[in-house]
Amino acid sequence: MKITILCSSKDHRIYPYLEDWKKKHSNLHEISLVNNIQDVTTGDILFLISVTEIVKQEVRNRFKHSLVIHGSDLPEGRGWSPIVWQIIHGSDKFTVTLFEAVDQVDAGDVWKKQSFTLEGHELYNEINEKLFETELDLMDFALKNSTNINPIPQPKVNNSYFKRRKSEDSELDPQKTIAEQFDLMRVADPNRFPLFFTFRGHKYKIFLQKS
Repeated sequence: MKITILCSSKDHRIYPYLEDWKKKHSNLHEISLVNNIQDVTTGDILFLISVTEIVKQEVRNRFKHSLVIHGSDLPEGRGWSPIVWQIIHGSDKFTVTLFEAVDQVDAGDVWKKQSFTLEGHELYNEINEKLFETELDLMDFALKNSTNINPIPQPKVNNSYFKRRKSEDSELDPQKTIAEQFDLMRVADPNRFPLFFTFRGHKYKIFLQKS
């Protein structure tokens, strides 16, 4: 099969995982890993992984299947950074959904759902590792089942949406305990969304690391 993976940034933490996945399957499939929608040509499967651009139907129509992976049990939890928000809200079990790309955000027919759990101590890099491994498993499923899949439409319900994560969402309250804020602390990416707090008129950054 001819496969294209579109990932908007080489700096995204999943990118090295996608490079390894490409190497793993290149002996059986023709695979392109691109960062710009202008580099998307034609093929059998288009994977849209951590894409910030709008991929229009004209592009999707060049492929037999255009697929997205989202870190929630769709249709619940549409929107941005679903795993992060679920952890902040106290979740320890997560469902990741493989589904078809359509014009409406996170609304396409579902191919497969796969779950993983956390023990509550994992930091952002460990969380990402479990999430990315699950995403790659779903990509493997797509390769194996693309010719005989029967996608399931998402039910029409009042869906929950997560907002786009911003730097201010990593702000700690100096009056609260570490225990009260630990889930917020452990999901903070020190490069993109570093922890910080303001105290006595000054702003301080915090970096959390296991010893």
